[in-house]
Amino acid sequence: QSAGHVAISSEPFQGTCVKLYLPRASGAAAVVATADDEDTIVGGSDTVLLVEDDDAVRHVALTTLRSLGYTVIEASDGPSAMAVLEQRADVQLLFTDIVMPGGMNGRVLADAARRLRPGLRVLYTSGYTEDAIVHGGRLDAGVHLLSKPYTREALARKLRQLLGDPP
Repeated sequence: QSAGHVAISSEPFQGTCVKLYLPRASGAAAVVATADDEDTIVGGSDTVLLVEDDDAVRHVALTTLRSLGYTVIEASDGPSAMAVLEQRADVQLLFTDIVMPGGMNGRVLADAARRLRPGLRVLYTSGYTEDAIVHGGRLDAGVHLLSKPYTREALARKLRQLLGDPP
């Protein structure tokens, strides 16, 4: 996905050598966030349905969302998330992993959720790059995707972008 490659050589009793070859970056260096940027992190009081099949990742996301002031309902798979949406009218945003086991991935879940609740906002997350997800047919171009791992600030900004300014 990065247009690089890997070379692995191994000899018995000598060891293994792994070399990663990545293309040279041609753009400007990324700006590193400073402690002063912490003041710009804005949360909200909206209700978010968090859908993540990995318990550890779900726990971190849950803790982060709650620290930003959001009310969070969690689900570990698509069918559980749909059950929540059928019972709770206060969910304003679906924050879902794209790749999940059990036949209901994030895209299928979002499609079903929007049939039930047409105005529902959706934020996808994935460990895959946006390019791999879109070209792999898992998502359409132009959807809102937050790549893992994401920072607290990146999550906060993406949620505010989707939900609008905080009250």
